[in-house]
Amino acid sequence: MKDRYIYPAVLKFEDDSILVEFPDLEGCITFGENEEEALFRAKQALEGYLYVLERDGLEIPLATKLKDVGLHGGDTIVMVDVWMPLVRDQEANRSVKKTLTIPKWLNDIAEQNKINFSHLLQVSLKEQLGLNK
Repeated sequence: MKDRYIYPAVLKFEDDSILVEFPDLEGCITFGENEEEALFRAKQALEGYLYVLERDGLEIPLATKLKDVGLHGGDTIVMVDVWMPLVRDQEANRSVKKTLTIPKWLNDIAEQNKINFSHLLQVSLKEQLGLNK
């Protein structure tokens, strides 16, 4: 597992959008309505794709050298760079939605007292798991 990956992305200019494909990463495709959006989404797509490969313990393919990427017609190539420690931290700290069930009377009293259920659950879980120390 590396911290930094750089992959070539091929930009294919369509009439009303720009398609972005990563030749080394099957199915890693995105698009944007303009260059800025296409490049932003390319970075997001690459981050997500590589994160899933890492998480699932799958092999991460080597990046093709620029000179070896085949282009067609008006295609353009750009290098997309991702810093995985940031991506890993974001994923570890992202919020997840949990569904829970409590009696209505307890819910009513908690809401009347303006209890923040998410905060309370986090504090309680940390305490239960001994993570507050």
